[in-house]
Amino acid sequence: MIFPNKLVHGRLIKRYKRFLADVVLDNGDIVVAHTSNSGSMKSCLEEGAEVYLTYVDDPKRKTKYTWEMIKINDSWVGINTLVPNQLVYEAVKNQEFVALREYSFVKREVKFDDSRFDVFASNEDEECFIEVKNVSMKVGEYARFPDAVTTRGKKHLNTLMKVKKEGKRAVMVYVIQRTDVSKFAPAFDIDLEYAKTLNEAFEYGVELYAIQAIVTPEQVELGELLPIELE
Repeated sequence: MIFPNKLVHGRLIKRYKRFLADVVLDNGDIVVAHTSNSGSMKSCLEEGAEVYLTYVDDPKRKTKYTWEMIKINDSWVGINTLVPNQLVYEAVKNQEFVALREYSFVKREVKFDDSRFDVFASNEDEECFIEVKNVSMKVGEYARFPDAVTTRGKKHLNTLMKVKKEGKRAVMVYVIQRTDVSKFAPAFDIDLEYAKTLNEAFEYGVELYAIQAIVTPEQVELGELLPIELE
């Protein structure tokens, strides 16, 4: 995914109210940026760190900037939770996601039961429901999810098991928007119930993939699959 316009460089002053952050731009202006990340953003919040923003010229928006990434330990970390959805959608549609190839129909935001999944794909033989999660938290060599308790995330896992029960393909994709980790694992210490449900979903037949995203100020692209450790 290539950013359509040049990103705006600045430094983080502080994040507050979950969805807002103050940023000082290179010209000295202080602006308010929106962040779509509702989690704690543990391990990717550092006041004074370099950040990149997207400028949004939309009179309906209260903020003119969207926070895209932050530089932590010389590595860019993507924090826009909408980016992974677009990456996976494009990869499946263009048959670039090896495990999810050969689907002739691909659509975003499809409802099943009482949940809405990020991507739906189908061919003459099967239907596939795909949920995508953004991962930004680093603990040692591990990327971990979630970084805050997520009842919604647990609900998605339970619904994916319902998808599987009906004989359809159920897939969970964790997109890790940082390259300074080498494995993925659930954050047992933050949300034990989510971790337990993830194990249950895997045993039930829900497919799990953790894929690294390479984040730069010019573009974000999917890279290699990372090993997953559930226990």
